[in-house]
Amino acid sequence: MNLYHNPRCQKSREVLHLLEEKGYKPELVLYMKEPLNPVELRQLLQKLNISARDLIRDKEKIWKEEFGDKELGDEELILSMIEYPQLMERPVLENGDKAVVGRPPERVLSIL
Repeated sequence: MNLYHNPRCQKSREVLHLLEEKGYKPELVLYMKEPLNPVELRQLLQKLNISARDLIRDKEKIWKEEFGDKELGDEELILSMIEYPQLMERPVLENGDKAVVGRPPERVLSIL
């Protein structure tokens, strides 16, 4: 079980706390320090069963400045999340062949 975690994000901390309360100890993936590679991100999107666009945090300043007015395909979106990991929605819990964005935090319970 992997938690794609940003310790500075309140929702990410809430998900970690919820999991720990339930007795789970997920492996923390600090993707802001070590961004995913394209293969890892594609695999995660497949487990989430969403498009790359659906994983983008479009309210981020960097998105608005660099990408907001552009039409980007999945590959370009994946590369943008690798270059700017803060664009990736968080937190994401991966458990086996399933994954879910933990917004609201209780959504992660659906794949335990």
